[in-house]
Amino acid sequence: MSDKQQNTAAFYGQAVASFAVAMAATAIGIYRLDADPWVRAFLAIAVLYLVTSAFTLAKVIRDRQEGARVVHHSQRGL
Repeated sequence: MSDKQQNTAAFYGQAVASFAVAMAATAIGIYRLDADPWVRAFLAIAVLYLVTSAFTLAKVIRDRQEGARVVHHSQRGL
């Protein structure tokens, strides 16, 4: 018996669409910003760094939770 939760296709689609809309809105906002090109470039790089950091943090948290679950199951003899 597996207690691993599976996301529905609708939830996955909503998450992907939400991410795409947020990234597009941010990119358009930076592009249309009334500022020097180097300021827009700095903001774009900062947004990309923030996104990659968020993905890495989410993966680390998920891996830690899955590791704790495996340890918990092995201690119970499952």
